[in-house]
Amino acid sequence: MSVDFRIEDGVARVTLNRPDRMNAVDEPTEIELERIWTEIEGNADIRCVVLTGAGDRAFCAGADLKSDDGKTGIEYWTSLNPNGFGGIALRQSLKVPVIGRVNGVALGGGMEMVLGCDIVIASDSARFGLPEAKVGRLPVAGGIVMLPRLIPQKIAAGLMMTGRLMPAAEAQSHGLLNAVVPAVELDEEVERWVADVLSCAPLALAAIKATIKQTAHLPAMDASQLKLPELLAALGSEDGEEGVAAFREKRPPQWKGR
Repeated sequence: MSVDFRIEDGVARVTLNRPDRMNAVDEPTEIELERIWTEIEGNADIRCVVLTGAGDRAFCAGADLKSDDGKTGIEYWTSLNPNGFGGIALRQSLKVPVIGRVNGVALGGGMEMVLGCDIVIASDSARFGLPEAKVGRLPVAGGIVMLPRLIPQKIAAGLMMTGRLMPAAEAQSHGLLNAVVPAVELDEEVERWVADVLSCAPLALAAIKATIKQTAHLPAMDASQLKLPELLAALGSEDGEEGVAAFREKRPPQWKGR
C-alpha cells in the first residue's frame, strides 16, 4: 500500500510509503490520501494526526512525474483536488490538529502538504522547496497561494522563482516550522508535541484551528466577531466547565469532546 494508516490511542498516523520514489505521490496515492482524510473527519475518536514519509531521505518529493499521464498544465490545474495536494494542502474541513513529521526533503507537492499541517517538526537535515518553475510548471496545488501568506512575500517569491531549496534552520527562522531537531531526536520531539496536543480540550483545538483557517483573510476586529460553529461549540461545552473545575481541584481534566 502506498500509504500506511493506523490509529492508536486517539492518534492517526498517516505515512507516505513509497521510499523508492522518495514518497512521491502518484494518482492512486492521491486517491488513497483523500479517502484517509475523509475517514479521519468522520471519526470522532481521532484527536491528532501525524503525517510523515517512510524512510529517512524524503518526507515527500511531490508529484510523481514518472507516472505523469500526459496532462497539460491547464488540464492538471483544472483537475486538481480542491483540498490541495495530497488532499491536505488547502483542506478546510479537517478539525483535528495535523502534525507534520518532516524526515527529509519536502519538495513541490510535498512542501504544499507541509503548508497544510498545523504544526511542523523537522529533522535538521530536511530541506524545503517549490521547484515547479524549473520544469515549466507552477505550485498551483496550494503552494503559490499559501507560501506568501505564511512567510514574507520576498522570501516566498525568491523560493518559487529560483527553485532553490531552503534548509530546515532557515525555514524555522521564517516561521514555517515549530521545531528543528537532529534526526535521532525527531520521533521523541514529535511525540512531545502529540502529548501536548492530547492534553488540550478537543473542542477548543477545533475552534482554534477553524478560527486560524477561516479568518486569516479578515481584519482582526471582523475576525474576532465571527461566530464560527466550532467556536460556539467550544465555549458552550461541558469540557469548558470540566477544564476550569480540574484546574481548581488540581487534577488532570477528563475530556469528553462535548
